[in-house]
Amino acid sequence: MRRMLLKVSQERLGDALGLTFQQIQKYEKGTNRISASRLQQIAKVLDVQVSFFFEGAPTGDMPDGRFSAAASTAYVSDFLTTSEGVQLTKALMRIKSDRVRRRVVELVEAMAEADDRDA
Repeated sequence: MRRMLLKVSQERLGDALGLTFQQIQKYEKGTNRISASRLQQIAKVLDVQVSFFFEGAPTGDMPDGRFSAAASTAYVSDFLTTSEGVQLTKALMRIKSDRVRRRVVELVEAMAEADDRDA
């Protein structure tokens, strides 16, 4: 998500890290694991703290085997990594007025409810 928000291609990120774009793809898809030192390099190139990559991550096992609230909202993170998610987020961030942003969110929620009823 951060890479896409900055409009950095997988190839450009790979070049900055001395990797191929295919390796970046594998990292992003979760096919390959990322070492701690590599994660630090990625964070530096993308100008974020390493903790950025763990925001919303589960904090540990729940005693009754349930997932945390953060894990149950993984679909939000999945959406935000799509081109539509990035476009929507960037457009919403450009709106300066808190009131207007809130109204846009209310509009989208109303449209989603209407779509649910029609389905």
